[in-house]
Amino acid sequence: MLAREKADVPFTALAHHIDVDWLREAYRRTRKDGARGIDGQSAEQYEEHLEENLLSLLDRAKSGMYRAPPVRRVHIPKGDGQTRPIGIPTFEDKVLQRAVAMLLGAVYEEEFYDFSYGFRPARSALQACEAFRQTAVRMAGGWVLEVDIRKFFDTLDHEHLRNILCRRVRDGVILRLIGKWLNAGVMEDLILSHPEAGTPQGGVISPLLANIYLHEVLDEWFVHEVLPRLKGRASLVRYADDFAFLFEWKGDAERVFEVLPKRFGKYGLTLHSEKTRLVPFRRPDRGSERPGTFNLLGFTHYWGLSRRGKWVPKAKTAKDRFSRTLRRIVEWCRMHLHDDVETQHRALARKLSGHYAYFGVTSNYRALARLHLEAKRIWKRWLSRRSQKGFVNWRAMGRLLERFPLPKPRIVHQYGT
Repeated sequence: MLAREKADVPFTALAHHIDVDWLREAYRRTRKDGARGIDGQSAEQYEEHLEENLLSLLDRAKSGMYRAPPVRRVHIPKGDGQTRPIGIPTFEDKVLQRAVAMLLGAVYEEEFYDFSYGFRPARSALQACEAFRQTAVRMAGGWVLEVDIRKFFDTLDHEHLRNILCRRVRDGVILRLIGKWLNAGVMEDLILSHPEAGTPQGGVISPLLANIYLHEVLDEWFVHEVLPRLKGRASLVRYADDFAFLFEWKGDAERVFEVLPKRFGKYGLTLHSEKTRLVPFRRPDRGSERPGTFNLLGFTHYWGLSRRGKWVPKAKTAKDRFSRTLRRIVEWCRMHLHDDVETQHRALARKLSGHYAYFGVTSNYRALARLHLEAKRIWKRWLSRRSQKGFVNWRAMGRLLERFPLPKPRIVHQYGT
């Protein structure tokens, strides 16, 4: 592939790859059921004149006449009680961002390291967790450096990003489009603002830009500057801005812990002092210090005994993620209090099945069973609120659950035990 053959040569001509067929493929890959942007246009409305719209989009993108509309900002709850701002582009903007992301992805996929899992083809967060687990088994654990970047997507420095991009991409059309997206602004409660830093979470191209940024800030630094200076073995697992190190020796971990804030500060990023910490994680029968736990990608990771009596790294749903799921179920039941029971059942079943699909890993059955029980309690409580008698007892609820059973907990992802 050309990107692999010219690893050190910047690309000055890429935009010619984007034609109507390319945009049509980008349209095909764009979610059709996503939230609408500030123009309120749906995918169905855009499709009514698809060919005409794609030809117009292509002409405006290539001629420089395309104007990136502001993203519509909404807030979703986080596990700590705060909210995360999400930027929703217009549907047409999503299509164009997808087209550019497809192009840049072909270039940067040849450079990204195997320990980077976020928003890449055929890679997932669960694969990242399994990679960490396998490394911990091989190394018998060690010291984990758990890292949290404070508001990464909101503080990503535009100037640094442009400089990083220009080392590989110097096509004026592509760089101009990215610049427009970075400066498009945010619309919230009819108020337009233009943040000087950051890239909106929710933007189609934002995950790729984040990967490109952290590839320079973290991945390249770890491979070329950190690893050669260590006394023992070490590994890194990263999913977008969520990552953790595993070091064989405590001294190596402490040295990296000390210099890490300086490294990120150089690129305008700040580490969360309370959430960035060093955790002993040596296998219990190999070290004198009791191993701790740490969170990564929605799981709390810890050492436990397998069915065969061997010490293995295990994972369970992190408390904040469990609480967030319960809050969402409560909120949904509140908003849909007067929906018919069959409709409520379908929605709750989808929510539980979706949770099991991600968190249904070996060693996490207890947390899944607890969620199943809590979901039944929440549903019963909200059904009681609309009952004329004001109360639905468990006998009546049992009869209802026979007709409309909620999906039972199940382990979807089997890991070696």
